[in-house]
Amino acid sequence: MERLQKVIAHAGVTSRRKAEQLILEGKIKVNGIVVKELGTKVSGNDKIEVDGIPITREEPVYYLLYKPREVISAVSDDKGRKVVTDLFPMEERRIFPIGRLDYHTSGLLLLTNDGELANLLMHPKYNIEKLYVAKVNGIPTREQLTKLERGVNLEDGKTAPAKVKLLSVDRKKGTSIVQMIIHEGKNRQVRRMFEAIGYKVQKLKRERYGFLDLKGLSPGDYRELTPHEVKQLRNLAVTQRSQY
Repeated sequence: MERLQKVIAHAGVTSRRKAEQLILEGKIKVNGIVVKELGTKVSGNDKIEVDGIPITREEPVYYLLYKPREVISAVSDDKGRKVVTDLFPMEERRIFPIGRLDYHTSGLLLLTNDGELANLLMHPKYNIEKLYVAKVNGIPTREQLTKLERGVNLEDGKTAPAKVKLLSVDRKKGTSIVQMIIHEGKNRQVRRMFEAIGYKVQKLKRERYGFLDLKGLSPGDYRELTPHEVKQLRNLAVTQRSQY
């Protein structure tokens, strides 16, 4: 038996907190009966409806994908481009990406059918570190890198402090390789941060998400997370919450 709001969140319908609100508003039915008690527990045999629509309960699954470039971080695309779920042809469960990497960015992306964990990891107050490696045009100065570390002003607000390291330079080609660790998830954030100090990103890869990395994987490869890794992710989100 599990709490009703937890089952709804696991099904990917909404967050647990929103599910609790829907219960209090009388929008949830269990076996055809409206339920308004937050302590209600349900079994796997109970029929649950949200606003009249039955939810589908599946065994939770968690994947780590090495997303290639030119693949959309979504489950569908109105322009007919390849999406990340196309890389899982044998997976019949309704999985979706946790967050996103833009079309031209490669690297580590998590996918799941666990809506509760997805909401937990994507919520702004849960600060999971993400490590990116960028190839940029030009060679940033120490002063410019310090600006990135302190935060730069973007259209949607100032970025939080970042950790930045110049890995290598190619003076002949006029390019640099820069490592950046951030814990936010603004749209195209790393690219826009470099643009803010006058540099264009040629290539961008996310190499780490929390404690997870791409070891042993090539673009397009994926693996299932272990139960221990899933537990670590939940714990990491909670512990990171208070650090920023």
